[in-house]
Amino acid sequence: MDLLSISSFDTLMSSAIIQQLIGYIGNFTSGLVIILLGFWISGYLAKLIRKRLTKIKSFDNTLVPVFASTIRYAILLVAIVAGLGSFGIETTSIIAVIGAAGLAIGLALQGTLSNVAAGVMLLFIRPFKIGDWIETGSVSGTVNEIGLFSTIINTFDNIYISVPNSSIWGSIIVNHSRYNTRRMDLDIGIAYESDINLAETALMKLAQDERVLTDPAPQFLVVDYAASAITVRLRLYAHVDTYWPLYWEMMRKIKTALDDAKISIPYPQREVRLITGSDDLS
Repeated sequence: MDLLSISSFDTLMSSAIIQQLIGYIGNFTSGLVIILLGFWISGYLAKLIRKRLTKIKSFDNTLVPVFASTIRYAILLVAIVAGLGSFGIETTSIIAVIGAAGLAIGLALQGTLSNVAAGVMLLFIRPFKIGDWIETGSVSGTVNEIGLFSTIINTFDNIYISVPNSSIWGSIIVNHSRYNTRRMDLDIGIAYESDINLAETALMKLAQDERVLTDPAPQFLVVDYAASAITVRLRLYAHVDTYWPLYWEMMRKIKTALDDAKISIPYPQREVRLITGSDDLS
Protein backbone atom coordinates (compact mmCIF):
# COMPACT_ATOMS: atom_id res chain seq x y z
CA MET A 1 0.00 0.00 0.00
CA ASP A 2 1.50 3.33 -1.07
CA LEU A 3 1.42 6.64 0.82
CA LEU A 4 -1.36 7.98 -1.39
CA SER A 5 -3.65 5.11 -0.49
CA ILE A 6 -2.91 5.51 3.25
CA SER A 7 -3.59 9.25 3.02
CA SER A 8 -6.89 8.67 1.21
CA PHE A 9 -7.98 6.08 3.83
CA ASP A 10 -7.12 8.46 6.70
CA THR A 11 -9.02 11.23 4.99
CA LEU A 12 -12.06 8.99 4.51
CA MET A 13 -12.02 7.81 8.13
CA SER A 14 -11.71 11.34 9.44
CA SER A 15 -14.69 12.60 7.48
CA ALA A 16 -17.76 13.75 9.44
CA ILE A 17 -20.05 11.13 7.94
CA ILE A 18 -17.75 8.26 8.88
CA GLN A 19 -17.23 9.63 12.37
CA GLN A 20 -20.97 9.98 12.84
CA LEU A 21 -21.53 6.47 11.50
CA ILE A 22 -18.95 5.07 13.91
CA GLY A 23 -20.68 6.89 16.74
CA TYR A 24 -24.06 5.43 15.76
CA ILE A 25 -22.60 1.93 15.59
CA GLY A 26 -21.02 2.36 19.02
CA ASN A 27 -24.25 3.68 20.54
CA PHE A 28 -26.29 0.91 18.93
CA THR A 29 -23.85 -1.75 20.14
CA SER A 30 -23.78 -0.42 23.71
CA GLY A 31 -27.58 -0.11 23.78
CA LEU A 32 -28.01 -3.64 22.46
CA VAL A 33 -25.55 -4.96 25.04
CA ILE A 34 -27.43 -3.16 27.84
CA ILE A 35 -30.77 -4.66 26.76
CA LEU A 36 -29.35 -8.16 26.40
CA LEU A 37 -27.65 -7.89 29.80
CA GLY A 38 -30.95 -6.69 31.24
CA PHE A 39 -32.73 -9.78 29.94
CA TRP A 40 -30.01 -12.07 31.32
CA ILE A 41 -29.71 -10.35 34.70
CA SER A 42 -33.49 -10.16 35.19
CA GLY A 43 -33.91 -13.87 34.46
CA TYR A 44 -30.97 -14.84 36.66
CA LEU A 45 -32.14 -12.71 39.60
CA ALA A 46 -35.71 -13.98 39.28
CA LYS A 47 -34.51 -17.59 39.54
CA LEU A 48 -32.16 -16.72 42.40
CA ILE A 49 -34.92 -14.95 44.33
CA ARG A 50 -37.28 -17.90 43.86
CA LYS A 51 -34.61 -20.28 45.12
CA ARG A 52 -33.61 -18.20 48.14
CA LEU A 53 -37.11 -17.23 49.25
CA THR A 54 -38.40 -20.80 49.13
CA LYS A 55 -35.70 -21.73 51.67
CA ILE A 56 -36.96 -19.13 54.17
CA LYS A 57 -39.53 -20.93 56.32
CA SER A 58 -41.08 -17.73 57.64
CA PHE A 59 -41.73 -16.43 54.11
CA ASP A 60 -45.04 -17.37 52.49
CA ASN A 61 -44.40 -19.40 49.33
CA THR A 62 -47.50 -17.85 47.78
CA LEU A 63 -45.66 -14.53 47.39
CA VAL A 64 -42.48 -15.98 45.87
CA PRO A 65 -43.62 -15.95 42.19
CA VAL A 66 -44.99 -12.43 42.54
CA PHE A 67 -41.77 -11.04 44.02
CA ALA A 68 -39.67 -12.77 41.36
CA SER A 69 -41.86 -11.56 38.49
CA THR A 70 -42.02 -7.99 39.80
CA ILE A 71 -38.23 -7.70 40.11
CA ARG A 72 -37.72 -9.27 36.70
CA TYR A 73 -40.07 -6.87 34.91
CA ALA A 74 -38.65 -3.87 36.80
CA ILE A 75 -35.08 -4.72 35.72
CA LEU A 76 -36.25 -5.29 32.15
CA LEU A 77 -37.96 -1.90 32.07
CA VAL A 78 -34.84 -0.11 33.37
CA ALA A 79 -32.63 -1.99 30.90
CA ILE A 80 -34.87 -1.14 27.94
CA VAL A 81 -35.02 2.55 28.92
CA ALA A 82 -31.23 2.66 29.37
CA GLY A 83 -30.67 0.83 26.10
CA LEU A 84 -32.91 3.18 24.15
CA GLY A 85 -31.19 6.11 25.83
CA SER A 86 -27.87 4.74 24.62
CA PHE A 87 -29.31 4.71 21.09
CA GLY A 88 -29.55 8.47 21.42
CA ILE A 89 -33.24 8.74 22.24
CA GLU A 90 -34.10 11.27 24.96
CA THR A 91 -35.11 9.66 28.26
CA THR A 92 -38.08 11.98 28.69
CA SER A 93 -39.30 10.99 25.26
CA ILE A 94 -38.88 7.32 26.16
CA ILE A 95 -40.94 7.75 29.32
CA ALA A 96 -43.63 9.61 27.40
CA VAL A 97 -43.73 6.90 24.75
CA ILE A 98 -43.88 4.17 27.39
CA GLY A 99 -46.73 6.01 29.12
CA ALA A 100 -48.68 6.37 25.87
CA ALA A 101 -47.95 2.79 24.92
CA GLY A 102 -48.99 1.64 28.38
CA LEU A 103 -52.30 3.45 28.02
CA ALA A 104 -52.92 1.98 24.57
CA ILE A 105 -51.93 -1.51 25.70
CA GLY A 106 -54.09 -1.14 28.80
CA LEU A 107 -57.12 -0.31 26.67
CA ALA A 108 -56.39 -3.16 24.26
CA LEU A 109 -55.63 -5.72 26.96
CA GLN A 110 -58.32 -5.04 29.51
CA GLY A 111 -58.73 -8.75 30.11
CA THR A 112 -55.04 -9.14 30.92
CA LEU A 113 -55.12 -6.21 33.32
CA SER A 114 -58.17 -7.68 35.00
CA ASN A 115 -56.13 -10.85 35.56
CA VAL A 116 -53.43 -8.76 37.25
CA ALA A 117 -55.99 -7.01 39.43
CA ALA A 118 -57.59 -10.35 40.31
CA GLY A 119 -54.15 -11.79 41.12
CA VAL A 120 -53.48 -8.91 43.51
CA MET A 121 -56.82 -9.50 45.23
CA LEU A 122 -56.14 -13.23 45.54
CA LEU A 123 -52.79 -12.46 47.18
CA PHE A 124 -54.32 -9.83 49.46
CA ILE A 125 -57.44 -11.70 50.63
CA ARG A 126 -55.80 -15.15 50.53
CA PRO A 127 -58.73 -17.52 49.88
CA PHE A 128 -56.10 -20.18 49.26
CA LYS A 129 -52.33 -20.66 49.27
CA ILE A 130 -49.82 -22.88 47.52
CA GLY A 131 -50.40 -26.53 48.32
CA ASP A 132 -54.14 -26.16 49.01
CA TRP A 133 -56.70 -28.38 47.33
CA ILE A 134 -59.31 -26.12 45.75
CA GLU A 135 -62.27 -26.30 43.41
CA THR A 136 -63.13 -23.33 41.21
CA GLY A 137 -65.42 -23.49 38.23
CA SER A 138 -64.83 -26.87 36.61
CA VAL A 139 -61.23 -27.18 37.86
CA SER A 140 -60.18 -29.17 40.92
CA GLY A 141 -56.63 -29.80 42.11
CA THR A 142 -53.65 -28.60 44.13
CA VAL A 143 -52.45 -25.01 43.78
CA ASN A 144 -48.88 -25.00 42.45
CA GLU A 145 -48.31 -21.28 41.81
CA ILE A 146 -50.18 -17.96 42.03
CA GLY A 147 -48.80 -15.58 39.41
CA LEU A 148 -49.64 -12.06 38.30
CA PHE A 149 -51.72 -13.29 35.35
CA SER A 150 -52.74 -16.87 36.10
CA THR A 151 -52.82 -19.54 38.77
CA ILE A 152 -51.23 -22.92 38.10
CA ILE A 153 -53.23 -25.93 39.34
CA ASN A 154 -52.12 -29.55 39.19
CA THR A 155 -55.05 -31.94 39.03
CA PHE A 156 -55.08 -35.27 40.86
CA ASP A 157 -54.60 -37.14 37.58
CA ASN A 158 -51.39 -35.12 37.04
CA ILE A 159 -52.61 -32.58 34.49
CA TYR A 160 -51.17 -29.06 34.34
CA ILE A 161 -53.85 -26.35 34.20
CA SER A 162 -53.25 -22.60 33.94
CA VAL A 163 -56.36 -20.69 35.04
CA PRO A 164 -56.69 -16.91 34.46
CA ASN A 165 -56.90 -15.11 37.79
CA SER A 166 -60.03 -13.24 36.75
CA SER A 167 -61.83 -16.56 36.17
CA ILE A 168 -60.95 -17.72 39.68
CA TRP A 169 -61.83 -14.39 41.30
CA GLY A 170 -65.20 -14.33 39.54
CA SER A 171 -66.11 -17.90 40.53
CA ILE A 172 -66.97 -19.70 43.75
CA ILE A 173 -63.80 -20.96 45.42
CA VAL A 174 -64.04 -24.15 47.49
CA ASN A 175 -60.93 -24.69 49.63
CA HIS A 176 -60.81 -28.22 51.02
CA SER A 177 -57.52 -27.59 52.84
CA ARG A 178 -58.45 -24.39 54.65
CA TYR A 179 -59.04 -26.05 58.02
CA ASN A 180 -56.97 -28.73 59.70
CA THR A 181 -59.91 -31.07 60.33
CA ARG A 182 -62.80 -32.34 58.22
CA ARG A 183 -66.02 -34.13 59.01
CA MET A 184 -66.70 -37.49 57.39
CA ASP A 185 -70.27 -38.81 57.03
CA LEU A 186 -70.60 -42.48 56.04
CA ASP A 187 -74.20 -43.45 55.22
CA ILE A 188 -75.40 -47.04 54.83
CA GLY A 189 -78.82 -48.65 54.58
CA ILE A 190 -79.68 -51.59 56.87
CA ALA A 191 -82.72 -53.86 56.83
CA TYR A 192 -85.78 -52.97 58.90
CA GLU A 193 -85.43 -56.31 60.68
CA SER A 194 -81.94 -55.36 61.92
CA ASP A 195 -81.13 -54.37 65.50
CA ILE A 196 -80.14 -50.71 65.42
CA ASN A 197 -78.16 -51.01 68.66
CA LEU A 198 -76.19 -53.90 67.21
CA ALA A 199 -75.52 -51.87 64.09
CA GLU A 200 -74.28 -49.00 66.25
CA THR A 201 -71.88 -51.28 68.09
CA ALA A 202 -70.50 -52.70 64.86
CA LEU A 203 -69.95 -49.32 63.21
CA MET A 204 -68.58 -47.57 66.28
CA LYS A 205 -65.85 -50.21 66.49
CA LEU A 206 -64.58 -48.88 63.17
CA ALA A 207 -64.15 -45.46 64.80
CA GLN A 208 -61.41 -46.83 67.05
CA ASP A 209 -58.88 -46.13 64.31
CA GLU A 210 -55.99 -43.92 65.49
CA ARG A 211 -56.62 -41.50 62.61
CA VAL A 212 -60.13 -40.75 63.91
CA LEU A 213 -60.20 -37.71 66.17
CA THR A 214 -61.71 -38.02 69.64
CA ASP A 215 -62.70 -34.36 69.72
CA PRO A 216 -65.29 -34.01 68.29
CA ALA A 217 -66.21 -37.55 69.21
CA PRO A 218 -67.51 -40.06 66.62
CA GLN A 219 -71.30 -40.39 66.37
CA PHE A 220 -73.84 -42.97 65.23
CA LEU A 221 -76.99 -41.41 63.75
CA VAL A 222 -80.26 -42.68 62.30
CA VAL A 223 -80.91 -40.26 59.44
CA ASP A 224 -83.83 -41.73 57.43
CA TYR A 225 -86.49 -44.43 57.26
CA ALA A 226 -86.39 -45.02 53.53
CA ALA A 227 -88.61 -47.23 51.37
CA SER A 228 -86.50 -50.35 51.69
CA ALA A 229 -83.93 -49.63 54.42
CA ILE A 230 -83.10 -47.64 57.50
CA THR A 231 -80.33 -45.20 56.65
CA VAL A 232 -77.76 -44.93 59.42
CA ARG A 233 -74.71 -42.68 59.51
CA LEU A 234 -71.26 -43.01 61.05
CA ARG A 235 -69.92 -39.49 61.58
CA LEU A 236 -66.17 -39.09 62.09
CA TYR A 237 -63.64 -36.25 62.20
CA ALA A 238 -60.11 -36.53 60.83
CA HIS A 239 -57.13 -34.39 59.90
CA VAL A 240 -57.01 -33.15 56.32
CA ASP A 241 -53.82 -35.07 55.57
CA THR A 242 -55.36 -38.43 56.53
CA TYR A 243 -58.95 -37.77 55.46
CA TRP A 244 -59.02 -39.58 52.11
CA PRO A 245 -56.97 -42.65 53.09
CA LEU A 246 -59.24 -43.05 56.11
CA TYR A 247 -62.39 -42.50 54.02
CA TRP A 248 -61.55 -45.19 51.46
CA GLU A 249 -60.55 -47.67 54.17
CA MET A 250 -63.78 -47.04 56.11
CA MET A 251 -65.87 -47.52 52.97
CA ARG A 252 -64.22 -50.88 52.47
CA LYS A 253 -64.61 -52.03 56.10
CA ILE A 254 -68.27 -51.06 56.65
CA LYS A 255 -69.75 -54.01 54.78
CA THR A 256 -67.44 -56.47 56.49
CA ALA A 257 -68.33 -55.06 59.91
CA LEU A 258 -72.07 -55.35 59.19
CA ASP A 259 -71.68 -58.88 57.78
CA ASP A 260 -69.83 -59.98 60.92
CA ALA A 261 -72.68 -58.56 63.03
CA LYS A 262 -75.28 -60.45 60.91
CA ILE A 263 -76.82 -57.18 59.72
CA SER A 264 -78.03 -57.25 56.14
CA ILE A 265 -77.87 -54.46 53.61
CA PRO A 266 -81.11 -54.82 51.63
CA TYR A 267 -81.58 -54.36 47.93
CA PRO A 268 -84.04 -51.68 46.86
CA GLN A 269 -87.50 -53.26 46.99
CA ARG A 270 -91.13 -52.28 46.46
CA GLU A 271 -94.29 -53.98 47.69
CA VAL A 272 -96.96 -54.46 45.00
CA ARG A 273 -100.57 -55.46 45.82
CA LEU A 274 -102.85 -56.90 43.14
CA ILE A 275 -106.56 -56.17 43.50
CA THR A 276 -108.97 -58.35 41.52
CA GLY A 277 -112.58 -57.61 40.69
CA SER A 278 -113.89 -60.00 43.34
CA ASP A 279 -111.97 -58.27 46.15
CA ASP A 280 -113.80 -55.90 48.46
CA LEU A 281 -112.73 -52.46 47.34
CA SER A 282 -114.35 -50.77 50.31
